[in-house]
Amino acid sequence: MSIKDSAKGESTSGGKKIVVIGGGTGSFMVLSALKDYPVQLASIVSMADDGGSTGRLRDQYGVLPPGDIRRALVALSETSKTLRDLFNYRFSGGDFREHNFGNIFLSALEKITGNFEDAIGVASKMLNIKGEVIPVTLDNVSLRAQLADGNVVTGETNIDIPKHDPTIPIKKVWLTPEAKINKSARRAILQADMIVIGPGDLFTSVIPNLLVAGVTPALKKSKAKKVYVCNLMTKYGETHGFKAQDFVNALEKYLGEGVLDYVIFNNKKPSAGTLRHYSGENSYFVDVSLLKRNSRNPQFILADLLDSGRLVRHNPRNKLARALISLLR
Repeated sequence: MSIKDSAKGESTSGGKKIVVIGGGTGSFMVLSALKDYPVQLASIVSMADDGGSTGRLRDQYGVLPPGDIRRALVALSETSKTLRDLFNYRFSGGDFREHNFGNIFLSALEKITGNFEDAIGVASKMLNIKGEVIPVTLDNVSLRAQLADGNVVTGETNIDIPKHDPTIPIKKVWLTPEAKINKSARRAILQADMIVIGPGDLFTSVIPNLLVAGVTPALKKSKAKKVYVCNLMTKYGETHGFKAQDFVNALEKYLGEGVLDYVIFNNKKPSAGTLRHYSGENSYFVDVSLLKRNSRNPQFILADLLDSGRLVRHNPRNKLARALISLLR
């Protein structure tokens, strides 16, 4: 299937509801790009993060993880650059070293309001966001992974930044304790016209959303077009050695087959010099040459989604956003 360019403001997509499921920088990129189009946006965010500033706040104050929520809020914000920069500001020294202002702010709001959703609501108004930011669950959870050698790794950050042999594949992941879907997340999924899953770290940002009880049934029930945006590069410790088909297979292990309508892949290879640089970090281009096409869903869409520059990134506004908006026709 080919991509048809869709101009901003085109009436065919006006007012339609797009839900973005994920976490981290992948969701930030998609939300930032789609914000320029006349659509209603909602970001459903993983609650498994336990690293860095977020992890310290969770451990010390018993709050829900603010980091990925903050990123989504800033992505959708239509306020001044100064206020957006403030929410992203990271302290470089002292007792607040490596803490992020926005994380502290959201955690303080949670303590004041007594409710994480109320805290997000206050921050949403302050940042004048276009859309809605929704935690996938309001339960306090931890991510666990069983490796192919049988060992179990506890905590999102220990999976994301492995202390074990990063070449050992992840066999399965789960949440402890079991978590139930946030009612607001379920509502957004059922009311959506399109649901975008990814891109992002597969086992630590994307799949944790699907581990929450009620998410997969809601996705299956929803009449929305469901689109998975595949990563451009593999990640050492999570998707080492993965080809494009492996990403789809891993996602469908938790989502089920036939739920996705489309998978969008990049087929533009970065320069040899860029690939050499990434290989030094054991990160490799996701090969799309061995994709197994079939008559059932999902349909595979291959397109040049690569941004210019030395970093391997999706081009969010001119390429990826247009590809997604074209599917709303």
